[in-house]
Amino acid sequence: MNDRCRAEPSPVRWRVRVYGVVQGVGFRPFVYRLATGLGLTGWVGNTPEGVIIEAEGRPEALQNLVDALKQQAPVHACVEAVCAEPLARPAAFQAFRVRESEERGAATTRLPADLAPCGQCTGELHDPDNRRYRYPFISCTDCGPRYSLIEGLPYDRERTAMRYFQMCPRCLAEYRNPESRRFHAEPNACPECGPRVAFCQGDGCVLAEGEAALSEAVRRLRAGGIIALKGLGGFQLLADARNSHSVQTLRARKGRPRKPLAVMFGSLASLRQMCPVSGPESLLLMGAERPIVLLHARNHDLAANLAPGRADLGVMLPCTPLHDLLLGDLGFPVVATSGNRSGEPIAIDNEEALMRLGDLADGFLVHDRPILRPLDDSVARVVAGRTQLLRRARGYSPNLALPIQVPPGRGATGGHLKTTVAMSTRAGVVLSQHLGDMDSILSRKELDRTTDNLQQLFATIPRHWAHDGHPDYYTTRYAQARGEEQCAVQHHVAHIAAVMAEHGVNEPVLGVAWDGSGVGDDQTLWGGEFLRLDSQGYERVAHLRRFRLPGGEAAMREPRRSAFGLLYALMGAQVMECQALAPVNSFSKAERKLLIQSLKAGLNAPETSSVGRLFDAVAALTGICLQASYEGQAAGELEAALDRTDTASPYRFELSVPEADRPWQVDWAPAVYALLEDLRRGKPVSGIAAGFHQGLVNAIVAVAKQAKLSRVVLAGGCFQNACLLELTITALEGAGFQVFWPCRLPPNDGGLAVGQLAWAAGALWGREGACVWPCRDA
Repeated sequence: MNDRCRAEPSPVRWRVRVYGVVQGVGFRPFVYRLATGLGLTGWVGNTPEGVIIEAEGRPEALQNLVDALKQQAPVHACVEAVCAEPLARPAAFQAFRVRESEERGAATTRLPADLAPCGQCTGELHDPDNRRYRYPFISCTDCGPRYSLIEGLPYDRERTAMRYFQMCPRCLAEYRNPESRRFHAEPNACPECGPRVAFCQGDGCVLAEGEAALSEAVRRLRAGGIIALKGLGGFQLLADARNSHSVQTLRARKGRPRKPLAVMFGSLASLRQMCPVSGPESLLLMGAERPIVLLHARNHDLAANLAPGRADLGVMLPCTPLHDLLLGDLGFPVVATSGNRSGEPIAIDNEEALMRLGDLADGFLVHDRPILRPLDDSVARVVAGRTQLLRRARGYSPNLALPIQVPPGRGATGGHLKTTVAMSTRAGVVLSQHLGDMDSILSRKELDRTTDNLQQLFATIPRHWAHDGHPDYYTTRYAQARGEEQCAVQHHVAHIAAVMAEHGVNEPVLGVAWDGSGVGDDQTLWGGEFLRLDSQGYERVAHLRRFRLPGGEAAMREPRRSAFGLLYALMGAQVMECQALAPVNSFSKAERKLLIQSLKAGLNAPETSSVGRLFDAVAALTGICLQASYEGQAAGELEAALDRTDTASPYRFELSVPEADRPWQVDWAPAVYALLEDLRRGKPVSGIAAGFHQGLVNAIVAVAKQAKLSRVVLAGGCFQNACLLELTITALEGAGFQVFWPCRLPPNDGGLAVGQLAWAAGALWGREGACVWPCRDA
């Protein structure tokens, strides 16, 4: 028989399910174009589980479709699984179409994060011939708001904050046109039908709208005023970054005397005129997430009081079209800091902002698109050749693809500072955006709202809740009140477990957990810990030598108290005579007597093994920082004083031989004696800081060699110190160790919830474990 007479093979029908980040990233339009190009008929639609496809055609075309779903997905999609199954008989579809979404089924899809403007939208924004010219809410399937406006799954316009805006005929035509970049782009809008901007006074009176509102904001910023701008995930406070008086006024109003302020530049080119930017830093700055990026910027022409005492500067580029227009009209960089009072969450609602920020700002640039959840700017840097997140929020939340499996139905509440909430769902582990510190009622209410919101979005109500071991943390009590079962996870175990979960480490490790403090199993304040973690539990291998903190929590705010307690441990009451030392001299004679009494009696003077408090003590001894106005100030300013080129000998930390089964002790006494001698001789602080940092690195390597474990995990807030982290990685790898450190999770308490979740579930070892895991410390 002639080949041309052979019958074409009968069409077959497949059902294909796609899981991962496949909604809000242009996936259905991608499938539509792919299927029609392959000559297939059928449909594609969203469900709470992900994307579902029914396609009919030749078997090889269907296989090509499945292969392309994995290999050619849109840039912001993350395809985690594609499951195809043949169906009984063809349905005789006439064409391929995008079908209405299904609301049935469990939520197993991941939520899309908010995305900065793409190149095409930015081009249209500045094109006078485009109908969206200078429209502050331009977006498409490749960019724009996502997580900040989603109300429910599946992701469709009627389940977002955009449901309040009815598309005009031209926008609706784009939305329905398979050839358009805005085909099923849920935030699609234009000046005719979409959100609009306005400029208000503090009393809510509208002074201008549209272009006039932008012009008024520009005029006031140029005049040195402070503007509250409603961004993508909440309000920001803006001021001229060149104007020291404006910056100081903002600091005074916000109650933020020295904490570094981030700066937004209009373009990468304008940023490069101020400070050097590496290739990896450029990619991070220009990425769709648009975080604040910490750059080394000792010398710049901006206000001197942007980041006092620090060697790095947090910079960012416009993350929305509104920011792009404003910065372009201004022609100079602005301070862009969270729209809140110190210790409170950011404001997201116009009326709320007028009430809470009315005496902070000189005017309000607002819009009428609702923000459904607060999202601070994320903070990142490039360290040891890799991106490291220090605050995980806009652009990253709530997605977190982990190489471990945690059974659904579990939750974790993190710590008291830099709180986040983690949950295990059918879509995997999700991690909330940064929620801040739990000191204020507003922050605690936001924790409650965020937890309820995640439960609703993912149709998950955890029965098991993990929390910190500190009994008085609000997050501890919160977890205990929510779940049927609770599990306390030791603070530093959670730090290490978070890094193991991120990297999929399932073998025994030596975890180096260094931070400010966390309640230890002996009820002292830990923070300089070397822990062995394995499938049987954890063991305290070594720790920093303890010293007392006179005043307890007051020492967290006053590094001079840490220094006084350190000196008392070294020389007893003779510390009274050390008035040549800055921290001792800063107290009056009467105050010194009270401190001695407190230390001698152990009254309101808890013992600590904290490396964070040791950093505070050294910063105070060198005179860098005696009293701190924000967490980590002393350590950050000590790092800034460091001279990496200094070749002076490192200070010696002595590793004592363990007695019986007790942990080894890393004794700081030799290092402090040497430091005091260098101070007496007038050695520059830069060299003292260098010797101190390198001495700590050597101590880590020494303990690692004694522990005889090939894998070392670095965790905890002290490893926000880029110098300490990079020197430690280099030294450990040079000694033959495999090193893991936090990258996609913050090294600070922002990653605790994931560690708590993984440890309490036994997920690190590929099995569900007991809720309480033992410490093998004698």
